[in-house]
Amino acid sequence: MMENFFNRLAGLPMTVTGGVFLLASLILMLTGVSVVFDPAWVTVFISGSPILYSALKRLLEERKISSALLISIAMIASICIGELFAAGEVAFIMAIGGLLEDRTVEKAKRGIRKLVNLIPVQARRVIGNEEETVFVNAIETGDLIRVIPGETIAVDGIIVGGDTSIDQSVMTGESLPVDKTRGDPVFSGTINCFGTIDYVATRVGNDSAVQKLVRMVSEAEQNQAPMQRIVDKWASWLVPLALLVAVLTYFVTGDITRAVTVLVVFCPCALVLATPTTIMAAIGQATRNGVLVKSGHALEIMGRVDSIAFDKTGTLTNGQLAVSDVFLFSPHVDTTGFLRMAASAEMRSEHPLGKAVVDYARKKEIVLSSPDRFTMVPGKGIRARIDEADIMCGNVAHLADDGIVMNGDGVSAMNRLLSEGKAVVLVARERECIGLIALSDTLRPAAKDMTGALGRMGTDVFLLTGDHIRTARYFARMAGIEKIGAGLLPVQKVDAIREMQRDNRVVCMIGDGVNDAPALKVADIGVAMGSMGSDIAVETADIALMGDDLSKIPYLKKLSNVTVRTIRFNIVLSMAINLVAITLSVMGILNPITGAIVHNAGSVLVVLNAGLLYDRKIVPDKAA
Repeated sequence: MMENFFNRLAGLPMTVTGGVFLLASLILMLTGVSVVFDPAWVTVFISGSPILYSALKRLLEERKISSALLISIAMIASICIGELFAAGEVAFIMAIGGLLEDRTVEKAKRGIRKLVNLIPVQARRVIGNEEETVFVNAIETGDLIRVIPGETIAVDGIIVGGDTSIDQSVMTGESLPVDKTRGDPVFSGTINCFGTIDYVATRVGNDSAVQKLVRMVSEAEQNQAPMQRIVDKWASWLVPLALLVAVLTYFVTGDITRAVTVLVVFCPCALVLATPTTIMAAIGQATRNGVLVKSGHALEIMGRVDSIAFDKTGTLTNGQLAVSDVFLFSPHVDTTGFLRMAASAEMRSEHPLGKAVVDYARKKEIVLSSPDRFTMVPGKGIRARIDEADIMCGNVAHLADDGIVMNGDGVSAMNRLLSEGKAVVLVARERECIGLIALSDTLRPAAKDMTGALGRMGTDVFLLTGDHIRTARYFARMAGIEKIGAGLLPVQKVDAIREMQRDNRVVCMIGDGVNDAPALKVADIGVAMGSMGSDIAVETADIALMGDDLSKIPYLKKLSNVTVRTIRFNIVLSMAINLVAITLSVMGILNPITGAIVHNAGSVLVVLNAGLLYDRKIVPDKAA
C-alpha cells in the first residue's frame, strides 16, 4: 500500500504538479510577496517524500547507503533553517532525473506469450487404424502422431511414414522448407507444408523444442541485470564525504547556513541527469534515423560491444527466393522455351521453389500454359503434362524414381550451385533431364559495406545460421565474414554466444526470427530486423532496425560510442561544477538559495550538452 502511494507521487503527473508549485514559490520569492503557506511545501511533499522513503527503505532493509540518503539529509537540513525553496528544488530535480532514468520498455513477457502460441492446442493421435483428436498436453512419448498439410507440429518426434516438406524457419531460420522422409526429426512449432506424415513423439511437454525456446528467453530475461544508477555506485563514499565537509565547515566557520549550503550543492542532481538526458537525446536521434532503442542500458552496452554475430536469412539476406541461374543440357530447347515449360508445369505448385520459378517467368513476360495434368510428390517435386509432353521438376531423387540420370556436365553444374548454397530444381521432358534452375536468397546490398565499416571500427563479425555450411560459406564470403557457425539450432546459437562471452567478448546478436529470440536475449545486446522480423524477435531484442537497413549497424555502434563519451563528459562537468560550488559554499559566497540556483545551473548545462547530441551528425569512420 505504502509502496504504491509513493510510486504514484513519483509519477509524471504528480512531478509536474510539484514543479508548478515550485515555480510559484520562486515567483513569490523573487517578487518579495509574503504568504502564510509557501507553495514549496507541496513540492517537498510530492517530490521529496518518495526520495526519503527510498532512502530509509534501502538503509533499513538493504543496509545500503544511497544517493537518496544524501538528498534527504540536504532537504531536511534546508527545511530546518527555513530554506524551503532550496529543499523543494533539490527534490524536484531528483524527481525529474528519476523519471528520465526509469523510461524503459517491457518486452519479454509479450514475446514469451507469442512463443507459447506457436504450439497447437490439439493434435491427431493414431491408435491402430483409428485416428483421434487429443489435447497436446495429453500426448506421451512414443505416441504416434499424424500431421496433414498446413498443420503445425505439436511435439518433437521422428517420422515413421510419409514424405513432406516442413517450414522450420521458426527453429533454424532456414529460408526454404526442408524435405523430410522416414527417419528424419521434426520439431514442435514447425509447419508441415505438403505431404501427410506419421511420426513418433520423442520429446513432449517442457522437453519440446518450442518450450525450450520459451525457457531460454524467460531465463535470459531474469538473468539480465538492470542498469544501476551511477550515483548509487558512488553513494557509499559520497554521503559520508558530504557530511564530513558540512560538519567541518560548521566547526571551522560556526555558520550553520554554510554547512547546509554545502549539503545542498553536494546533492548530485547534475550527476543524476548526466546519464538519462544523454540517453534520451541519443534515443531520439536513433528513432529519427529508423533505429528503435528500447532502453538506455542498450546504448551503454552497445558502446562496449567488440563482437557482432549475424543471423543469415532475413538479416544478412532479404529472405526471399529468386532465380539466380538457368542451365540447359539439351540443344533442342532455348532458354525462353525451357522457362515456359518449367514455369507452366509449376503453375499449380504451392512449394516456394515452384512459385519463385513461376514469378521469374512472368517477370520475363513469358506466356504460360495451364498444365493438362498435375501431380505433386511431397519432398521430391512435381509431374505435369505441358503441350502433350510429360514434364518433371524436382530433385535428383524425384528424377531417379523414373530412372532419369543426369549427364556429367549436369552433375558438375548442380554440385557447383549446391556448393554456393543455392537450391536446384531439375527439369526433365519425356524422361530426359534437359536443364536446371538454381534459386537463391539474395544478399542485402549494404551487407558487405556494413561488415567492412564494423571491421574498421575494431569490431569482429560472426555469422551464426541454421542453414547448411555450404550456404553459410557462400553468403559469408559475399558479405566479407570469415567466422562462421552453420547448421545451428537455437540452443546451439546460444552456446556459441556464451562461448564468445567466456572469451571476455561483449557480444551483440542481430537476427530476425523466432529462432533468434534466445540468442538475442543471451547476448549482451540484441538487435532485431524490425520490418520483416518476427514480433517475438523485435520484442525480445533491445534494439530494432525498423527499416531493415544494415547500414544502420555501424551508425548505431558509432552513436553508442559517442553517447558513452558524452555521458562521461557530463559526469566530469557536473562534478567540476559541484566542486566549485562546494568551495564557494565553504567560503560563504553562496547561501542555500544561491547555492540551489548554481546547483540548478549545473543541471541545465548538463541537459543542454546532452541535448546537442540529438542533432549531431553521426558518421561511422575509421576511428570509433
